Amino acid sequence: MTRVIEHGTWNLRPTDEGLHDPGPEQLWNESYYFDFAAPDGSIAGYVRLGIYPNWERAWYWAALVRPGEPLLLLADNDAPLPKPGTADVHAETYTATQQITDPFGPARITLNGNAAVLPDPAAADGDLAAAETMGLSFDLRWDTVGGVYPYKDIPRYEIPCTVTGLISAGGRKIPVNAHGERDHSWGERDWWKVSWLWTSGRLDDGTFVHGMQANIGVPLPWPCFAVPPDGEIEHRDGFSAETAFADGLPARSDLRFPGAPMTVTPVAFAPVTVTSPDGRPARFPRALCRFEAEDGRTGYGWTEWHQPPGWEDHGWTHLAGETA
Repeated sequence: MTRVIEHGTWNLRPTDEGLHDPGPEQLWNESYYFDFAAPDGSIAGYVRLGIYPNWERAWYWAALVRPGEPLLLLADNDAPLPKPGTADVHAETYTATQQITDPFGPARITLNGNAAVLPDPAAADGDLAAAETMGLSFDLRWDTVGGVYPYKDIPRYEIPCTVTGLISAGGRKIPVNAHGERDHSWGERDWWKVSWLWTSGRLDDGTFVHGMQANIGVPLPWPCFAVPPDGEIEHRDGFSAETAFADGLPARSDLRFPGAPMTVTPVAFAPVTVTSPDGRPARFPRALCRFEAEDGRTGYGWTEWHQPPGWEDHGWTHLAGETA
């Protein structure tokens, strides 16, 4: 029997875990994200694969952050396209694989390669080829917690997870027992048009939270979700965020989750810069954050604040007394 997850204007099917036939747009993209954060925030990371078949390239990013230590970043925006029917990337300096054999169930990610060593994460905006490198490998598994969250109107879904496995950084073996989220979307993705905030974390009572706000110049009650301890995903509406910036980077964001307002503060950045086909840059600050709810709960997770050209005019709201 085919399992269909209904929410909004489209239905999510098990086959959607796989790859899709591309549309005609140059910037048609198939994107997978996998992130994780230890409960105490001592280690975190993420992987993103973005496939642009009509642009004849893939984007492959892998980051590892540990507060007080340099960022380890592999950011290849001219990666070879995976072989048809796979989501594996085989480049000259690294190999990355992705396996999702049970739709909406476990996902396994591996990476073997070298990452740039960046004591100052801002250096990610420059030429990573000149940076010192360190061996980095992932062998990690994401296991679903609480179900699947499909977006209402677009082909995209999120899955909260526990994350386990092993990382090797410079030959040092690091066991991982963390939480995180995985994300899959497909369709035209123009990174140089709209700014957004996306956030996902887990609080110390076991609650997962997720929210997203695109800055389209019109205030909307954006959808979000929460997973209570030992419970199922609860769909909610009414999410919004305000962010304070310092030197163009987010200093903190107030997240208005319905019934559970909280603040996120960046702990360790792992940013990427992307350039459009016509040469326009966009900055993508992504950070491990500490989550602090007004009711006293705390936790860790990831937040991103996408900054395309002219992002300051895209409808960002700023906390009182702060400037961009």
